[in-house]
Amino acid sequence: MAEIVATNQTILVVGGGISGMTAALEAAECGKHVILVEKTPSIGGRIGQLYRYFPKLCHPTCGLEINLKRLRGNKNLRLLTMTEVADVQGQAGNYTVTLKTQPRFINENCTACGACGEAVKAEFADEHNYGLGKRKGAYLPNAMAYPQRYVLDPRIIGTADAEAAKAACKFNAIDLDMQVETKTLTVGAIIWATGWRPFDASKIQPYGYDRYPNVITSVEFERLADPHGPTGGKLLRPSDGKEAKNVAFIQCAGSRDRNYLKHCSRICCMASLKQATYVREKFADAGDVSIYYIDIRAIDRIDDFHQKVKADPKVKFIKSKVAKIEQDKVGNPVVHGVDTEGYTRYATAHDLVVLAIGMEPSVAANNFPIKVKVNESGFIEQDEANGAIFAAGCSSDALDVNRAVQSATASALRAIQVINRVAGTEG
Repeated sequence: MAEIVATNQTILVVGGGISGMTAALEAAECGKHVILVEKTPSIGGRIGQLYRYFPKLCHPTCGLEINLKRLRGNKNLRLLTMTEVADVQGQAGNYTVTLKTQPRFINENCTACGACGEAVKAEFADEHNYGLGKRKGAYLPNAMAYPQRYVLDPRIIGTADAEAAKAACKFNAIDLDMQVETKTLTVGAIIWATGWRPFDASKIQPYGYDRYPNVITSVEFERLADPHGPTGGKLLRPSDGKEAKNVAFIQCAGSRDRNYLKHCSRICCMASLKQATYVREKFADAGDVSIYYIDIRAIDRIDDFHQKVKADPKVKFIKSKVAKIEQDKVGNPVVHGVDTEGYTRYATAHDLVVLAIGMEPSVAANNFPIKVKVNESGFIEQDEANGAIFAAGCSSDALDVNRAVQSATASALRAIQVINRVAGTEG
C-alpha cells in the first residue's frame, strides 16, 4: 500500500457505493482531504448491478460515469479498494483507524487487456450477477469497474492458473507475492456508507426460493434483464432456459413481517413496477404480468409511473398476501393464496416468480468496529452518542437512490463541520 497522509482534518468514507461516492466527492470538492475505502475490487456498489432506474427507466451508467469523472479529477480524494475498517478508536475529531487491504495480485501496470482472463481456466460464481453466471479466476468485476484493473481470485493462487495468468501478462502487472497490508491512520470524522444487502429469501420457507429454481429474487431478475447480464438480457427460466413470458411479482417478500423484516424497504413496489415493464418490453403482446401486493407504495411523482403500469391490460394486480408457492410437474411455480378483493382462493401457475425482497444493512449491528447507536432493524441512527461517525444512504435507512444521495450529502456536511471545528481549534 502506498503511503497515505491523514490527519485529524481528514474525513474517512467507508463504502464506495453511490452514497459513499457522493459523500466523498461532496467533501473533497469543498476542499477537504478524503479517504474513500471500499471492500470490493471496484466502486459503484449495487447501482452498478441495476439495469434501469425508476421511474424514468434510464440506465445507471450515466450517473456512474459522471461520478467517476469527478473522482478521477479530484486531488483531495484518495481511493483504496479491497480495503475494510478493522478497528476504530478515539473520539470526534481524533479517531485512530486501522485499515486492512486484501491483495489484488495485480498492480497498477494493468491495462485491462484481458490476457490473464483468457489464460485462466478456473471459473467461479459471478458476484456481480448474484451467482447466476460464472466468471474467470482472473477477472474484471464488471464493464464499468473502477479502477479498470483485473483481479486474481485468491483461490487460484498457488495453482497452475496463477502461473498461466502471469505468463500471459505482457505488462508485468501480476504480482503473486502480494500480501494483506495493514495501515493505521488518524482521521477527524467518519462517514459510514456500507449500504445494504438483499434479504435472504431462503428464510421464507413457504416461498421455496431454495427449492424451486424458477423462484428468484428481484435483484436477480434485474441482472437477467440487463443486456450485460448472465443471459444477455433475455428473460430465461433458470430451470430449463425457456423464455419466461408469464411472470409473477410477489410484494413484501419477507418485509413488514415480524418473522423476517419488520420494516418496509420503500423501494420494492416501485422495483416490481419497473420490472413489469421489462417483461412487457421483451414480449410485447405475449407478456403477462401478475403483481401480488398488500398495498402499493408509490407516492408523489412516482405515482404517475404506478398509474401508467396499472393501465396496461396485460399487467394484473392481485391484492393478496401470498400464502405459499409450490411447483408443478413441469417446473412451473404455483402461487397459492386468497384474493382479498372478492375473497376467492387461487392456485395460479407462472413461468417465473420474482420475490420483491427488502433491504437490510450490509453490516450487522454487532459487527461495527466501534459502538454506534442503531435502531431495531440495524440501521445507524443520527445520535450524539455516535460522535463524529455519520451514516450515509442505506446505512441509515432503507432508501431509494435519490434519497440515499441526499442522505450522503447531509452526512458530508456534518463531517465537514467537525473538520472545520478541529481546524479552528488548532488554528
